Amino acid sequence: MTDVNAPLEPDVSEEHPVSEHWVWAGYHRPAMPRVFVDFMSADWAPADPRPEVHPAVANFATRRGALGRHFSDATLVVATGNPKVRANDTDYRFRAGTDFYYLTGCQEPDAVLVISPSAAGPRSTLYVAQRRDARSHDFYTDARYGELWVGPRRGVDECAVYYGIDTAPLEQLASDLASLGATKVLSVRGFDAEVDRMVAVHDDDGRLASQLSEMRLVKDAYEIAQLEEAIAHTVRGFEDVVRALPQAIERGERVIEGVFNLRARVEGNDVGYDTIAATGAHATILHWTRNDGRVNPGDLLLLDAGVECHELYTADVTRTMPINGKFSVAQRHVYELVLNAQQAALDTVRPGVDFRAPHRAAMDVLARGLHDMGILRGSLDEALRADRQLYRRYTLHGTSHMLGIDVHDCANARNESYHGDLREGYVLTIEPGLYFQSNDLTVPEEYRGIGVRIEDDVLVTADGYRNLSAALARDPDEIEAWMASLRSSGPTDLSVR
Repeated sequence: MTDVNAPLEPDVSEEHPVSEHWVWAGYHRPAMPRVFVDFMSADWAPADPRPEVHPAVANFATRRGALGRHFSDATLVVATGNPKVRANDTDYRFRAGTDFYYLTGCQEPDAVLVISPSAAGPRSTLYVAQRRDARSHDFYTDARYGELWVGPRRGVDECAVYYGIDTAPLEQLASDLASLGATKVLSVRGFDAEVDRMVAVHDDDGRLASQLSEMRLVKDAYEIAQLEEAIAHTVRGFEDVVRALPQAIERGERVIEGVFNLRARVEGNDVGYDTIAATGAHATILHWTRNDGRVNPGDLLLLDAGVECHELYTADVTRTMPINGKFSVAQRHVYELVLNAQQAALDTVRPGVDFRAPHRAAMDVLARGLHDMGILRGSLDEALRADRQLYRRYTLHGTSHMLGIDVHDCANARNESYHGDLREGYVLTIEPGLYFQSNDLTVPEEYRGIGVRIEDDVLVTADGYRNLSAALARDPDEIEAWMASLRSSGPTDLSVR
């Protein structure tokens, strides 16, 4: 990576006073000759972002209007957040704050949305930074924002067109908020420390965060299409991994992670969360993301991964597959029990059903299976008692969570909403699992070190559900046939369809 602090000659900032012939460039930076500054600031043709309009501007406007009407007595402030330092002067790739993106579609850092009440209805203003293009020396001196360093971006004028919203310079935000006086102001806190300082904490801030999460529970047609796109790319990523398993056997779990993550960057914005590429006993570790282990032909691979598309909606899919293409007797036994639990959970999904119904159905199947295997001892009634739940030793996590812009979406919704009845338009995961730790003495030896999770992304429809990730095989015979066909079809194809 190019170092913005690389020395220029001469280092006059330390050896010579700054004069009319030199321009101060900042601490740990040498001063620049004024003739160079003049040369760098002239003769640049415009490098403007494309002027098209975001395809979902109407959706964003509708959401802002609904939110503003819900809080008709308050001004609402929603920040996207700032670049986060990865190491010293290098940042992580920026990702917009979820609530902010949901209301604007904007992916510019540091931006802030303000929704204010007015006689004509809610009025929205997007505050964004001015461009650091060739009209300013920041163009080439600012390594974080200067467009010579990071490329053209949308500023105040460009954002107004692309996102279909009134815009204002970010520098104006503080004075505009100060002018509100005693007006009730609510904000989504924790994304931008400077904005948090501008807006006093209010008792209803949490209610604003909850309302935004609850609005996101029901997905519109545009959101469903984005999720379908993310899932389609994820399916291709799983196919890539199967083709690359011979290399993974030689090089380890990093190959699995790297191959899937390559697909995520080829097709989308990134992975939606850290890829879990867990083989052997690592599959019994629920969030194994180190992905630095060996890959042995006789083990299972538990791959939990999702592509985040360019509009930030993410898939979240898990398949457990035999690395050598064939389940052993013990592996198949555990796999089929988890598959039966998942199907029982899927069969409960429809509008009006309690959110926990899929979990209860899956746990009933798993507990009965564990009892049949002799792992849960005593009577079946004892195994199923709600006040004991001893089966959770082997299946600790829940069966479902909401899915959308965040992999664990709508997290600020009130419990009575999130855990209430399912509604048409909800998208949730169905993901039971069994995990037999390699040192668990309550488990027969042939099952120790086996971990199985099967996860699909499910849309609640008017009369039931649609499995959005059904293109990936689930039946063990189909998995073996799928893997065999992929391995015979040649190396991974990373072309974009």
